[in-house]
Amino acid sequence: MTPADLDSLKKAAALKAVEFVREGMVVGLGTGSTAKHMVVALGEKIRAGMRLRGVPTSQETAALARQSGIPLIDTENRWEIDVAIDGADQVDPGFNLIKGGGGALLKEKIVAASAKQFIVLVDHTKQVPVLGGSFPLPIEVIPFGWGSTAREIERLTKSPVVLRERNGAPFKTEAGHFIVDVHLARIEQPADLEAVLNHIPGIVETGLFVGRTDILIVGKANGTETLRANKT
Repeated sequence: MTPADLDSLKKAAALKAVEFVREGMVVGLGTGSTAKHMVVALGEKIRAGMRLRGVPTSQETAALARQSGIPLIDTENRWEIDVAIDGADQVDPGFNLIKGGGGALLKEKIVAASAKQFIVLVDHTKQVPVLGGSFPLPIEVIPFGWGSTAREIERLTKSPVVLRERNGAPFKTEAGHFIVDVHLARIEQPADLEAVLNHIPGIVETGLFVGRTDILIVGKANGTETLRANKT
């Protein structure tokens, strides 16, 4: 399947997702290639007369939202988000996610946690039987002592930890943190792993999104599939 084919599947999933947005809602706007289609589609709804406001998860998304005519809420104030819509790098059968390939995982998790409903968009290649393997787990860490933090992550996971770089220098998130990518073969118990990682000093947040997804929309060659999490 070509990149153009995959992009069309992402767009189809995004168009399906915006059907869940209603008049007057506050919408959490995700970051990444799939989320871009969603933001553009919401802009079209606004031009058609719908009123809504957005909470962006990155400066890139904020710029696209403004370009698309979406009014944005001051992100430094308290807000109530009706629905957050975002993509994912991997999703397992339990709707657990790996996110953070684009480096916006901290803001994305804050927005997802604040939303009454969290909708995740993926093309079918992002569905995996178990998290890990083909995609590393991003972990956001503070720069101070990051090497010691990485050593603790390696000790805990028994897996290679690589500092993410861009143009020969450490990649920095919008909050000024570093990201280390942990190459785990399999994440059998994502909730347990998330809990123990969050006890390591220096870790700001992990790219594990466990038990947060309410609706999963999958772009497939024969259309989109909408799946609802069984939260009990």
